Amino acid sequence: MKMSAAYPFLKEDLNLIEKKLYETVQANHPVLREASTHLLKAGGKRIRPVFVLLSSKFGNNDHEHVNDVAVSLELIHMATLVHDDVIDDAEVRRGKETVKSKWDNRTAMYTGDYIFARALETLSGLTHPKIHQILSNIIVEVCLGEIEQIKDKFNLGQNFRTYLRRIRRKTALLIAVSCQLGAIAGGASEKIEKALYRYGYYVGMSYQIIDDILDFTSTEKELGKPAGSDLMQGNITLPVLYALKDEAFKKRLEKCLIHEQIIDMEQMKEIIHDIKHSEGIAYSYHISDRYLQKALKELEQLPDNQAKKTLKEIGKSIGKRKF
Repeated sequence: MKMSAAYPFLKEDLNLIEKKLYETVQANHPVLREASTHLLKAGGKRIRPVFVLLSSKFGNNDHEHVNDVAVSLELIHMATLVHDDVIDDAEVRRGKETVKSKWDNRTAMYTGDYIFARALETLSGLTHPKIHQILSNIIVEVCLGEIEQIKDKFNLGQNFRTYLRRIRRKTALLIAVSCQLGAIAGGASEKIEKALYRYGYYVGMSYQIIDDILDFTSTEKELGKPAGSDLMQGNITLPVLYALKDEAFKKRLEKCLIHEQIIDMEQMKEIIHDIKHSEGIAYSYHISDRYLQKALKELEQLPDNQAKKTLKEIGKSIGKRKF
């Protein structure tokens, strides 16, 4: 089941958010306008707006403010993707040319900065100081996560704790904050807000680990980019970390690299094939499921409504997704 099948009742709200995303990224300068629109049209799951909308339904659901929060968080996510593609020298995302590929690195960096600025502007009308404080803190954490990823590229000596801290900052915290800010904007109680934050954090950890598994197990068509791209770019994910426990595998991987550059592409393809069929995939699914079970446990504290049921369905679908 596609994740979107769990929330058909949000279709109208998501259409409004999509329209506002399009309106928000329009710029007077033609290059900024075209590059931002190109990124938006590449699509995406829009899971952050979905979590904002669902979490808001545990309060009085202030529609305008909730939508502003949803748009802002998605724009922040989009901005990080543009910058990521420059750092990773990525040519394709979601089956489409990246901004850096279609234009150039400098255009991509300024496009990311522009989208980020528009995200902040979208929230400028909200007077709730807690929302701005939380958002500022999460932006700092996302930046730290990105720096850690750059620092650890092709670092075969990193451990599981390093990996978990990195995906916490890169992915899990933004999803956690999507749930938290949705609850705040919707007027939910502090107890519900905290439970939703924890739910989002655990779901975010599970979601990213599944992403890292699918990078090896899905097809290029499903991923919208070549399989094994993360490892080719030097990102050491959980399936690779598990495989590195085998000294023979570690030595084979080291032979493919020199000064953090891949020198033996054919052997690298064999290594990616081996990881795909290794015990590291099952181990990674196990860790992902542990986080998912913690997320579902947090939902027990919430009142019964359609949003709670949907959050549970989304959580369960995360572990089963194929792309």
